[in-house]
Amino acid sequence: MDASADDSHTGETEKQRLDRNLDELLAELRVALPGVQVLFAFLLVLPFNQRFPELSSFQRGTYFVTLLLATAASICLIAPTAHHRIEFRARDKKRIVFGATRLSIVGLTLLALAMSGAVLLITDFVYAGTTAAITSAGVVLLFALLWYAIPIKRLLDSR
Repeated sequence: MDASADDSHTGETEKQRLDRNLDELLAELRVALPGVQVLFAFLLVLPFNQRFPELSSFQRGTYFVTLLLATAASICLIAPTAHHRIEFRARDKKRIVFGATRLSIVGLTLLALAMSGAVLLITDFVYAGTTAAITSAGVVLLFALLWYAIPIKRLLDSR
C-alpha cells in the first residue's frame, strides 16, 4: 500500500506514517510467526514418528514440498526483522517498510500453501483419495477468499 494513499491518520508526517506502518507490520508478524513456527516444528519431527515409513510416495512428496514451503514462509516472515536490524541506521525507513510488506505478503502466501499441504498430507494419510482432495481444496479456497479476495476487493472498492 502506498504510504501517501493512507489518509486514515491525517496530520501525520511521512516519518510518523512510516513509523506507524512499521509498528503495525511488526504487530501483524507477531500473529503469523507462531503459526509458521508450530507448523515447521511439526514437520521437523514428523520423519521421526514410527509410522512415517508407512507414507506413500505421494505423501512423502507432499511432506517434502510442505516442509520447503514452511521453511520459505519462515524465511520471508522473519526477514523483515533482519532487514530492519541491518538497515535501520540507513535512515531509509520507507524502503524497509515497503520491502517488509512485500516479504510479509509472500510469506503469508507460502504459509497458506504450507498449511494447505499439511492438511493434504494428514487427510490423505487418515482418509486417502477423494476426502483428502476435497478437504484440501476447501482449505485452499478459504485461504484464497479470506486472506486475499476479500481484502483485495475492499481495496479495489475503496479506489
